[in-house]
Amino acid sequence: MTVHQSDAAYTQDDLAQALKRNQFTLNYQPIVSAKTARTVTVEALLRMRLPTGHMATPPDFMDVAEQSGFVCDLGEWALQRACADGLNWPGVCVAVNISPKQLQVPGFLNTVRRILNETGFPPDRLELELTEHCPVEDFPRACATLTALRQLGIRVALDDFGVGYSGLIYLRKLPLDKIKIDRAFVESMDEQSDVLVRSIVQLGRNLGLTVTAEGVETSEHQRVLIEAGCHELQGYLFSRPLPAGDIDTLFGCGAASARLRIAGAA
Repeated sequence: MTVHQSDAAYTQDDLAQALKRNQFTLNYQPIVSAKTARTVTVEALLRMRLPTGHMATPPDFMDVAEQSGFVCDLGEWALQRACADGLNWPGVCVAVNISPKQLQVPGFLNTVRRILNETGFPPDRLELELTEHCPVEDFPRACATLTALRQLGIRVALDDFGVGYSGLIYLRKLPLDKIKIDRAFVESMDEQSDVLVRSIVQLGRNLGLTVTAEGVETSEHQRVLIEAGCHELQGYLFSRPLPAGDIDTLFGCGAASARLRIAGAA
């Protein structure tokens, strides 16, 4: 069970101790091709095991991690773990969330290189999703780092596009490969949301970006998003986030590229 509690309940020391005690773990949620419903990527989603046995999710602790700077240590751990896990899923990319704060750290690029070398994970199967928990403070540094990462073959995505205060600024100033439409637009899917989704998809396609829609929960969502021109879809219609050990089962007999067996798959 996942539970939520106030960020105020956690301190930097709480998170540091949780990391030392191996309380953090990753779940993975498939992202599928809109055309084929085949899994193209799995997104690594951070969880923290509580002493009660419940799981805390990023909304519970990420503000504290960002404000304290601990997000850099946590992000490094998540990247290392995701690359190690991803070796078991040949042909599938792994997406890992990164904070703008990590881009401000001078050694971040070297950290990514080191993790790729240590794990042997191919850089062209790694996708870094930039979140908006805190703003980018130094655009020239961020651009230089992201450009260097892309030169390694790593793809860069802008997560939760459409709801953050700086999404369009990021889109204009940062080198990106993908935008992910925030689930808030998909879940409501009223007339206004439909217009906004179609506009975002067209904007992304005009800029040569891959467009992924989050929060896809029904076959109607799937139909509308495919019609709008989304390249990729992610949501409970296809799979909930799962522990690494369950991913092979989801794909079916260890075939990572297998089409997900869901009702209404295109």
